[in-house]
Amino acid sequence: MEAADRELRETYEEPKSLADFVDEAFENPTVAAHASKYLLEAIESMGTRTVVEEGDEKERYVFFDDPHNDGEHAILGNTEVLNAFVDDLRSIAAERGKAEKIIWFDGPTATGKSELKRCLVNGLREFSKTEAGRRYTVEWNIASASEARSLSYGDERAVADEENWFPSPVQANPLTVFPEEVREDILARINEGVEDHIDLKVDSALDPFSREAYDYLEEQYRRNGEDDLFSAITDPNHLRVKNYVVDVGKGIGVLHSEDSGPPKERLVGSWMRGMLQELDSRGRKNPQAFSFDGVLSQGNGLLTIVEDAAQHADLLQKLLNVPDEKTVKLDKGIQMDIDTQLLIISNPDLEAQLNQHADAGGADPLKALKRRLDRRRFKYLTNLSLEAELIRRELTNETDVWKAESYDELENLIREPLSVQVRNDESGAGVGERELAPHAIEAAALYSVVTRLDGEDVPAGLDLVDKAKLFDRGYLLDGDDRLDAEDFDFDDDADDGEQGIPVTYTRDVIADLLNDESERAHADYPVEEVIMPRDILNAMAEDLTGAPVFSTAERTEYENRLVPVKNHVFQKQEEDVLDAMMADKRVDEETVEEYIEHVYAWATDEQVENDRGERVEPDPLKMKVFETEHLGRFSPESYDGDHSPTPAVEEFRRNKVITALNRHAWENRDEGFEAADIDPKEIPIIKTVLANYDWDDVRRVYEDFDPNQWADPPGNTETAAVKAETIDNLVEMFGYSEASAELTSQHVMSQVSYKWD
Repeated sequence: MEAADRELRETYEEPKSLADFVDEAFENPTVAAHASKYLLEAIESMGTRTVVEEGDEKERYVFFDDPHNDGEHAILGNTEVLNAFVDDLRSIAAERGKAEKIIWFDGPTATGKSELKRCLVNGLREFSKTEAGRRYTVEWNIASASEARSLSYGDERAVADEENWFPSPVQANPLTVFPEEVREDILARINEGVEDHIDLKVDSALDPFSREAYDYLEEQYRRNGEDDLFSAITDPNHLRVKNYVVDVGKGIGVLHSEDSGPPKERLVGSWMRGMLQELDSRGRKNPQAFSFDGVLSQGNGLLTIVEDAAQHADLLQKLLNVPDEKTVKLDKGIQMDIDTQLLIISNPDLEAQLNQHADAGGADPLKALKRRLDRRRFKYLTNLSLEAELIRRELTNETDVWKAESYDELENLIREPLSVQVRNDESGAGVGERELAPHAIEAAALYSVVTRLDGEDVPAGLDLVDKAKLFDRGYLLDGDDRLDAEDFDFDDDADDGEQGIPVTYTRDVIADLLNDESERAHADYPVEEVIMPRDILNAMAEDLTGAPVFSTAERTEYENRLVPVKNHVFQKQEEDVLDAMMADKRVDEETVEEYIEHVYAWATDEQVENDRGERVEPDPLKMKVFETEHLGRFSPESYDGDHSPTPAVEEFRRNKVITALNRHAWENRDEGFEAADIDPKEIPIIKTVLANYDWDDVRRVYEDFDPNQWADPPGNTETAAVKAETIDNLVEMFGYSEASAELTSQHVMSQVSYKWD
């Protein structure tokens, strides 16, 4: 209760006078900002963060991560599109062109367009609750006007009675109360303190509802011979400024696909016939008898969103005058100025409607509309990590936005298992858990991404999985070499993300597997509570045939892209098993550092000082032992009798180790690099060789190991001991359950046993 009270105290203020509002606007111009400027400031208020998308580093506005709502409606990916949207807002707010544009977001289904709407609503609502982002409008009390003016300007009881106060139904900016010339002078003085060089623009007149109240008060005080008419009309007994929390209906108008009614009603509202009879307005319709519940009325002052715009295509042409003239009519002779940022959202079906007269050329009746639409296209995600995050969101209540410090950390998030509660019997009376094994979500995400990538610009020697990895991490490791995405010439006009498997399809396939009582899932082994990566991949490929969302050509193409994904996932599982088998054989970091010091001393033919201040001379035996036993690169025959290296070993040391050291030294040249500062984990060759074992290493370490016995190893054998240790390490080190560790290791060993002998 205390927390709720505190939040509301911080959100709402006591109403203030018009003069006090102007004083506040001088201190904080945002409170009086026009729609596009306020929206821009709300987005920029949360700063940016660096992300990697399509292999390139980009600065992303944190606003679109939906931070105030714990990321529930975060927009994953499409950073370039969102940045372009912000650039549009900046141009519109500064009146540097595009003022007549209607921003149009389109794209395939399930690409995040609906999340954009929710994210905007959430972000603007929360920004308006902050002190920096307060939003204000005016409210009127005409019941307090009296025939004879006193210092209180009327009946104090009428002032105190909240029922007599009526807010502007369209969130009128308080500055619109001032006469135009006075308002321009106020804005000029406020803009002197604006820091972002985007001046405030308040071109609107009072809304018709407020104008009716203003005119009534003006008439009353003119009859009484009042000299200071404006002061009398805007006295706090008649006019006060109050803050409001931005939400749908208050500064944000949303026209949903199911909303119906005549165009005028959907745009601005409708007349209430009963009230017209009660409210006298000198022979014409009284605007106070208007509902003001149309999308433009609700969005006045900030943002108007037309959702699923293809369902409201008839309105789009009627919206043309809104960005151009910033006005709309309630009725003949009664018009309302509008200050709102127009945004429409649609699937590709709107484009088909807009192009129905394209062959008519200059006679196309929709040409004027198309000229005013500024199109921003959402695409399917082409980043493995983003798609994995999205799939987990679709299956669970997880909302945290992944913000890893390194790709290694992000890779761990991608491969993580997932436990999901499901019914454990047909009646649904019980609830149990099923596990999506490690790499299961990764497999589904990778297959989805691979179906979305354009294969025309894949460089020779690489495949679509390599392109997906380049897009996600920005580089590939090819043996000892690092290949950066910028080294490849990907086509900027490629169709990446234009089509492919949508996340909704993937989610439904996995959901069916989670609730599947049949033998399709986990068919290879009798462990019912685990769903393996290959189970998901097989189901995704099998279900393509019955999914109406895909054409015959798409099904064939997507089926052909399955094999490299399976190979990649198996490689990941194989790496896990190898790491688990060799976990206790890992060389410690001190031994690695010692080897590097000796190689450095050997290559430079001089002594090296280690981090303990000791002088190190190259020891041929220590280097030989490390290279043969730990690296497994060479046999004892690769060295002479005094442990001197042969040319092959020398080339390895110079080209792989020393070159990496020199590169590391160059990259850290501003940090006072010394040999003793070397972190072996930062040297690619050391990191690659020590972190990735192969089956030759297993043969060398476990001479009596036999993968053919893995499923049921005889007791008291090396195979049995290695299996027990491997299962334990998979559980403790990599997050496997015992069941998924058993299934994964059996699958890997079944493939290894074919070539073991």
